[in-house]
Amino acid sequence: MDNKTKKIVINGLMIALVCLATMTIQIPIPGTQGYVNVGDSVIFISSILFGPFTGMIAGGVGSALADILSGYSHWALFTLIIKGLEGYIVGVTILKRHTIINMVSSTLLGSIVMVIGYFLAGILLNGGVLVSAGSIPANIVQGITSIVIAVPITCSLRKTSYVKRLKAQH
Repeated sequence: MDNKTKKIVINGLMIALVCLATMTIQIPIPGTQGYVNVGDSVIFISSILFGPFTGMIAGGVGSALADILSGYSHWALFTLIIKGLEGYIVGVTILKRHTIINMVSSTLLGSIVMVIGYFLAGILLNGGVLVSAGSIPANIVQGITSIVIAVPITCSLRKTSYVKRLKAQH
């Protein structure tokens, strides 16, 4: 399999994993027409292991697809942009220095982008700042939970020979 094919396969796999993680656990947020999920953890893992492009594609497409399949299609365009930007920022800010501190700080920045993005999108979709502000605490919990899940898993995956080979070819 050539390098281009491997990139396509990795991107497709990460899109599917983000979608699956997003759809597996969904806790609705009353009043905001949104939900809390752990898909961000897979976005973070994708971004750290495979870089900003894979993080952006997996985050944006995988999360938007989950919205469409879960009956939240009115959020899909916003999710595509917000989660894509989140994945891209995490991948860019990690700067190939995969220390725990760098992973936490880059995923924290990605979480902040997500929280602000959904707050702004909520203002447009829900027609008001107060209703949209109601999603902020749940999105903060989602971001922190995803960091707690993603950092240890990423640290473990980085050590496997399979991921080392994929990263070298990616």
